[in-house]
Amino acid sequence: MMRETYMVRYAATRPEFKGLFDGSSWSSAETLELAHFRPEGSRHKPQTFAKLLYDESGLFGIFNVHDRYVRCIRTRYGDPVYKDSCVEFFVKPDTCKGYFNFEFNCGGAFLSSYIVNPERTSDGFREFYPIPEDDAEGVIVYHSLPKIVDPEIVEPVTWTLEFFIPFTVLEKYAGHIGHPSGRKWRANFFKCGDETSHPHWASWQPVPELNFHMPEYFGEILFNP
Repeated sequence: MMRETYMVRYAATRPEFKGLFDGSSWSSAETLELAHFRPEGSRHKPQTFAKLLYDESGLFGIFNVHDRYVRCIRTRYGDPVYKDSCVEFFVKPDTCKGYFNFEFNCGGAFLSSYIVNPERTSDGFREFYPIPEDDAEGVIVYHSLPKIVDPEIVEPVTWTLEFFIPFTVLEKYAGHIGHPSGRKWRANFFKCGDETSHPHWASWQPVPELNFHMPEYFGEILFNP
């Protein structure tokens, strides 16, 4: 199985959290596209791009979405934000057995957990640990759209979602991470909208079924020294 590799460059300047996908802070970052759409979706295929940067304290990310049929009604941490117009970042550090899922709706609400065994059960997964809101407080989110988008925006609209994930949040579950420079982690990026009028499911690295929780299909992210 061929895996794509994304180079995560060091952040020369800390992003400003203004959603500036082409701003100076993000100018050194490579751009990837979420171009693999599941056939179960509608004809709506929003063009979605993402970038990552890092420094000693954590990971910076930004999504740029050229969308339509945008809807967002979940506002609390831990809500099922994937049912709204949503972008997601799943990451597996090289120091731990499991992976983390960070799922953000276009209004900035998000959920996160640490998943060791993603086998589906009536409770969610065979072995997983929802990250408490107190532990997730260090995650920073910028969103260009309002917290609530209802009724749905049916016209073309471009929106951005920018985030920062401190390594300290990951280390509560992954153990000591250390400086990632020169190391290789695994990750995937997703775009979805389960309960919009035009559902869709897209990813950076393709998945063989309608299931984003398949870490064996994650791509590679290499931290540039």
